[in-house]
Amino acid sequence: MTATRAPSPTPLLVAKQHAPRLPAHVVGRRRLVERLRTPGPARMTVVVAPAGWGKTTLLGQWARDPQERRKIAWVSLDEADGDPVRFWSYVLNALGAVAPEIVEEPLRALRMAALDPVDTVLPMLLNELATTDERLALVLDDYHLLADGRVHEQVEFLLAYVPPALHLVVSGRSDPPLPLARLRVRGELVELRADDLRFTPDEAAGLVGAAGLADLRTDAMLRLVERTEGWAAGLRLAALSVRAAPDPAGRAMALRGDERHLLDYFIDEVLRRLTREHHELLVRCSVLERMSGPLCDALLGRTGSATALAELEAAGVFVVALDPQCEWYRCHQLFRDALGRQLDATDPGGRRALLTRAAEWFLAHGQVDEAIGQLIAAGDHPAAAELLVSSIVWFVAAGASAEVYRLGCAIDPAVVHADPVLCVDLAWASAWGGGRPDRVGEWLDVAEPQLADDTPALLGWHDTRAAAAFIRATTVEAWRGGVEGALAEARRAIELEVDPAERGYAMSRVALGRVLLGAGRPAEAADVLAAAWAMPVATAMSPVNRMQTGGALAGAWVATGELERARRLCRTLAPAAAELENAWGDACAPALTLLRTAEGQLAAAEGNAATARGVLTRAVELARAWGHHSHLVTALAACARAELAAGHKTDARALLNEAHEAAADGPVLPAAADALRTAEARVGREVVRDARSARRVFVEELTDRELAILRALQGPLTQREIGAELHIAMNTVKGYTKSLYRKLGVSDREDAVAQARVLGLL
Repeated sequence: MTATRAPSPTPLLVAKQHAPRLPAHVVGRRRLVERLRTPGPARMTVVVAPAGWGKTTLLGQWARDPQERRKIAWVSLDEADGDPVRFWSYVLNALGAVAPEIVEEPLRALRMAALDPVDTVLPMLLNELATTDERLALVLDDYHLLADGRVHEQVEFLLAYVPPALHLVVSGRSDPPLPLARLRVRGELVELRADDLRFTPDEAAGLVGAAGLADLRTDAMLRLVERTEGWAAGLRLAALSVRAAPDPAGRAMALRGDERHLLDYFIDEVLRRLTREHHELLVRCSVLERMSGPLCDALLGRTGSATALAELEAAGVFVVALDPQCEWYRCHQLFRDALGRQLDATDPGGRRALLTRAAEWFLAHGQVDEAIGQLIAAGDHPAAAELLVSSIVWFVAAGASAEVYRLGCAIDPAVVHADPVLCVDLAWASAWGGGRPDRVGEWLDVAEPQLADDTPALLGWHDTRAAAAFIRATTVEAWRGGVEGALAEARRAIELEVDPAERGYAMSRVALGRVLLGAGRPAEAADVLAAAWAMPVATAMSPVNRMQTGGALAGAWVATGELERARRLCRTLAPAAAELENAWGDACAPALTLLRTAEGQLAAAEGNAATARGVLTRAVELARAWGHHSHLVTALAACARAELAAGHKTDARALLNEAHEAAADGPVLPAAADALRTAEARVGREVVRDARSARRVFVEELTDRELAILRALQGPLTQREIGAELHIAMNTVKGYTKSLYRKLGVSDREDAVAQARVLGLL
């Protein structure tokens, strides 16, 4: 299967951002809705129970309760939403549907996949929530399907600092890996579990009555409740079966079996009474997580599925519409599992064929990522790999490098390793969207021995081997061999990339210039970067690459004393840079950090101290958001020198302390290390300001996580090592550390420890 064109990027599935429609005769559960509506001081509500206990239906009732004054944002999650960028895209869009003013800036930041949500997106969201007058609740349904630990860490970070404006509601089959015990002790958690969700006899009477058993005698009703233990799915299945029996009460009294046996037995009973058309649709389309009329038509080779789905929902046969327009439906997971067992028993090869048809349908409708997912589910990993490689243009246009990484990792490794182009694509995706720069070398090590003259070229490149060398040269991978290793990779890219009409021709030379600049050889870097900048194809660079290149060139010219050339270049870039910053906010960090640092260094070199301090402060903010250690150290060192020139020695010292922490987390390029040493020599060493710390008043309680990090700060561990000790990501450590410093009223590690000791926290 190949893509014949590059479709437009797929929007988020709107149906996942609505509470599913309620059944026509839903049984009201006021006692539980009231608990959801009045959480008191709780930050979070969890609704945890096995499948079939009515979690989603209950939350749907609450979301539509006219007495609920909060605005409800809803996300129905599935396995694919474990990627942080995808997850927060759904969350922010769901919040934006009910309170658009609070998500504008965070959404812009999220579009820059190189930024970690904890560094930029979540602080922005928290700041907006802290100032809004809205009262919101965010529902994350089927949270148990998320497997990526990064998402759980980020949700924990959100919970730690969430203001009263937002209440989080998490629903799933198991306890979410979040600090429930701490929230429970503090009275900040509302819990609804299977015991709470059990149907009482009165509620069960309403449920089976809606199924046509309104006259079932009391002892038979109690028998249904006893045997199903109030299990909602079991009650519904029992009602559907009992109502068709000659003696409904007798059938109810004879009921026996556990959940699994009930399910298998009753589904057999239910399906036997369906029309052939409805039966075939349910069994054969059980391979789908979500169903639409056209998609089911494609799988079944007929028309009329939309009508059939509406009829099944109206009949209460475990089919629920996902959106107000009733375009998409889902089948209850327990019911779907049992239907799948029937499919496998009656047509062992049918699942693969049906999933392949689904993939063809999604591809024809421009949803390439969904098509690849269907092929993977079908077990057709070679076809999935082929489609992923052929559709890179589509993913680039969608800004979906994280999806490339996720899908690539889901394909059989043996298939991936046999395709060197896919391995190079995954190396790129690891660095720029997958959040796994540590895996860049792994993918390239597999790819490079297989690359040859006739290997298909990557988008924008004449030679895939050059693209692989470029990726190595511009990531930390290259610096394992030191400066010479990185230079060798950049020069290899130049040697292989020989077509001046391709962007790779300029980009390979930009890579060499940036390596030279990072190595502390600005004169050579300036020559190479200037030549690349003047190439006609350089205008075809992406906005991010063009700003990065211009910023690096301006920085090289400042370092070599060519201030007039640097000034002219900065002025040339200023309008586009301002437009980019206005449009993207802090999400422009990867594009503008180098340029803002160069502008600040230029102002300092020209003796304009006030301008230098302002611009370099912004450069530091952007560098923090980007999270690139070398560029953060460089910006901090330059800003420290500007503060020192203004006579602000204390502020300069704080900036250098932060630079040391960033350098310790490393790796840091030689030029950044040199900049830090130079600034250090100018500012000089100072003792910890105990007297000033002692005068501070501690006014805000630290979270358990902040206290754990505070204790770790006493020792020699870097932030990366602290993260490993606490089993959280380094960027999450950074997020907590920033909040810790704010609460203690300090700006660096030494002062934090000293202040904590004064306050008796250590």
